[in-house]
Amino acid sequence: MPAKLIGAHMPMAGGLHKAVRNGKAIGCTAVQVFTSSPQTWHAKPITDEMVSDLTEALEETGMVGKIVSHDSYLINLAAPDDEKREKAIDGLKSELTRCSKLGIPYVVSHMGAHMKQGEEAGLARVAEAAKWILDDTPDDVTLLMETTAGPGTVLNYRFEHLATIIDAVGGDERCCVCLDTCHIFAAGYDIRTKETYEATFAEFDRLVGCDRIKAIHCNDSKHELGTRKDRHEHLGDGFIGKQAFKCLVNDKRFENTPLLVETPETDEMHEVNVKRLWKWAKGKR
Repeated sequence: MPAKLIGAHMPMAGGLHKAVRNGKAIGCTAVQVFTSSPQTWHAKPITDEMVSDLTEALEETGMVGKIVSHDSYLINLAAPDDEKREKAIDGLKSELTRCSKLGIPYVVSHMGAHMKQGEEAGLARVAEAAKWILDDTPDDVTLLMETTAGPGTVLNYRFEHLATIIDAVGGDERCCVCLDTCHIFAAGYDIRTKETYEATFAEFDRLVGCDRIKAIHCNDSKHELGTRKDRHEHLGDGFIGKQAFKCLVNDKRFENTPLLVETPETDEMHEVNVKRLWKWAKGKR
């Protein structure tokens, strides 16, 4: 069966409830949001009014349980500076707690960069922090480690990294994955043809398990395979091309997984890219 949950990251100007309704207006059946500015540590307290407004919008649009949050870009659970790492741990704990209050079941996080400590040491610090966070946050919110392109010292650009962290937290069911198509392509995983798509997801399933994928960022790439450059392009217009997304929206494993666009030119192009996914899900060229 083709995908049922197709959407986009929607701007939060005017409130989360507005982001949900604006998403519905451009054809979304799922959305991703920021619950606070991703560029600062400060977050407004969650009020009863915010919860009520968002709950009403989710019920009205049929998106209850189909909303995803993305955490702050400042989070680095592998930071070598203990004070900065502690701030990151507290920040991610706070985001999971905020989402529990808001009724948002998933939080996407880039998790961290090892900053010249080495990948093994960095992954160990991320895993340790993730365990603390999961042990000290509400059970109704799942942490989604995002696959990355791997620029600089950023971790989780290899499927083995994800597997290492999941194993280190004892296979906790609340430690899952948000797969980003641009990122895995930039990291060297080819998905441009039916054959390479199947091979890449078979490798993911072997190492991590496709059942751990709870959200997918659908982004084409401005750069070629394996460049480790994180630059998103409109769907079908980049170096990945249409076929990968046609495979994705018709992959029965992801029938009920939010497929979320994060492409450039939000105001003009999110609706276009969402419509492309729906068209390909209906078998059209």
